[in-house]
Amino acid sequence: MSSNISTTGSNTTISPGGLPSRRNTELAMLVFAVLIPVFAYANVGLAKDGALPAGMLGYGLGLGLLAGVAHLVVRRWAPYADPLMLPIATLLNGMGLVLIYRLDLEPLPGGAAAPTQLMWSTLGIALFVCVLVFLKDHRVLQRYTYISMAAALVLLILPVFFPARFGARIWITIPGVGSLQPAEFAKIIIAVFFAGYLMVKRDALALASRRFMGLYLPRGRDLGPIFAIWALSLMILVFETDLGTSLLFFGLFVVMLYVATERTSWIVFGLTLSIVGAVAVASFEPHVQSRVQDWLDPMQAYKDGSEQPAQALWAFGSGGTLGSGLGQGYSRLIGFAAKSDYIFATVGEELGLCGAMAILLMYGLLVERGIRTSLAARDPFGKLLAVGLSAAFGIQVFVVAGGVMGLIPLTGMTMPFLAQGGSSVIANWALVAILLKISDTARRPAPAPAPNPDAEMTQVVRP
Repeated sequence: MSSNISTTGSNTTISPGGLPSRRNTELAMLVFAVLIPVFAYANVGLAKDGALPAGMLGYGLGLGLLAGVAHLVVRRWAPYADPLMLPIATLLNGMGLVLIYRLDLEPLPGGAAAPTQLMWSTLGIALFVCVLVFLKDHRVLQRYTYISMAAALVLLILPVFFPARFGARIWITIPGVGSLQPAEFAKIIIAVFFAGYLMVKRDALALASRRFMGLYLPRGRDLGPIFAIWALSLMILVFETDLGTSLLFFGLFVVMLYVATERTSWIVFGLTLSIVGAVAVASFEPHVQSRVQDWLDPMQAYKDGSEQPAQALWAFGSGGTLGSGLGQGYSRLIGFAAKSDYIFATVGEELGLCGAMAILLMYGLLVERGIRTSLAARDPFGKLLAVGLSAAFGIQVFVVAGGVMGLIPLTGMTMPFLAQGGSSVIANWALVAILLKISDTARRPAPAPAPNPDAEMTQVVRP
């Protein structure tokens, strides 16, 4: 027997076993989220060797085991959470493993990366489990608002003390572990800081002193926060030559500031400052200049020896509508970045416009569910944190996909879940776990009010 329990912004249906029916929906979608990458894995083997890959069974069982563990943990510790986030993340992670395996079959630098990526995915699921089990209430994170700011700054500064790779200082090297990108973890921590800070300061930041050209201009003394974050993003751009992280953090703050204050003027100020800052830094920083020049004229960059931007555009063009088929493209021509920055070009070539749009729709749906969680959250901190994490994820996807497709200059960030990168996949699984925790709290039915015995005693009983 089922019953409808009204919650904030949604209707929750309880199954006979006492758990929300959305968990069964999640399980059904997880089956497809595992089967689709397994069939894609088989497709690669048939295209390259004319036979099913030897490791297909192990790959399918491994991905299925990870998805099953994650589902059981969600069923136990977040039963009212959104049912779409986990299947979408599993599908993206699984397709990323397939694409990396497909590129491992080509003579690319670095050797086989798919087994390592599967190991990092396992660690990501382990962190996902830890967040759901030990984070009892997301509102606990509000206590660490300024500690989060300090931790984020440390993570952002660390790469300065390590050698640059490919022109940017965004990695740190840990003996026995390898290279990590601290910015992937910093985006989650700084979202916690922004949510805690803006929850307290949003009333002051929403005040407007005057109206100009249809915009409510903020007071001069309230412009301090946005100028401080703008300066921080410029410092990242100058000292680490990391355009992607700079755009991510400044864009994240502006989006959260707009959501907290509902003032369009903050968006205008943010876009103006980001353009001014990027142009100023590009005028004297050689690495940023080269990225902009490669974006403006990829054919000239190809002649000068920087072949990747042009090769990526040719990959998208040769893919057409339906693509050449998994394993039948020429992504090896892109070079060493085919498994990281430019893995989305492999999607465009071998899966075509339809496949690329399907991947982008999966990303968009994950962001939409995060925004929906923000709308359903009952507390202001949860609302801001959910929208901040969703915005960070969405901005990163836009920055990477836009750079590969030539919409904006390439930034060097990794495509979430899809590209090779241990720190990226681990951090994004943690991000999804926090969103699920907020979603569970938002949709959990409120406890029924306790009966008032005094009120019962005052009732008049008539014979």
